[in-house]
Amino acid sequence: MPRRVGILGGMGPQATVLLMSRVIAAVPAADDRDHVPLIVDQNPQVPSRIARLIEGTGEDPAPVLVAMARRLEAAGVEALAMPCNTAHHFAPAITAAVAIPFLDMTALSVAHARRLAGPDGRIGVLASPALRRIGLFDGKLGQAGLTAVYPEDEEALLDAIRRIKASGVDAVARDIFRRASMQLLEAGVATQMIACTEFSLLADSAEEGAKAFDTLDVLVGAILDFSLAREA
Repeated sequence: MPRRVGILGGMGPQATVLLMSRVIAAVPAADDRDHVPLIVDQNPQVPSRIARLIEGTGEDPAPVLVAMARRLEAAGVEALAMPCNTAHHFAPAITAAVAIPFLDMTALSVAHARRLAGPDGRIGVLASPALRRIGLFDGKLGQAGLTAVYPEDEEALLDAIRRIKASGVDAVARDIFRRASMQLLEAGVATQMIACTEFSLLADSAEEGAKAFDTLDVLVGAILDFSLAREA
């Protein structure tokens, strides 16, 4: 039987639903019982990662994430997953609070980037500016012999994220994302990591010619590998 996975969700709500949809679509199921059992804590009240990490004014999300993880563990899940890249800054607090595996989307995505990287080892990172400021990917990519490259206009990307959180994907957000992908490609950075689950909602808008992959898809693969006991 597939093993149950707990989802720390709500960051944002659409990204959590997208993760669930992609998990369902990825299972080679002949019947309902073949699918991955999920328990989802859809908690949009997790304190803002942007306010905490960029503006320096917000409440610490870690205690709320820890409480969610413990609730999910108590509910009987056998592993945890979190479809929010920026929230992985608080992953050490989560892993210290529970006795079950945490499927780390950032570490898994770095391993995937290493397999895709070109000879110069540069990886474009399409994400919230918070990721660069806290070095969420830089150290992990460096240990893998890779270098993170960020688009120049990070404030525009932050604006796109806020637009998506407020009212969903629109033409303005798509154009901001596409232009950021194009700028990386013009700088010779073809391998690009979509490292914000708001951007997962418009991943098909990456510039033509970019070798873009979505960290959310990497997490989907890890959930299936764990739940269905497949070899990673």
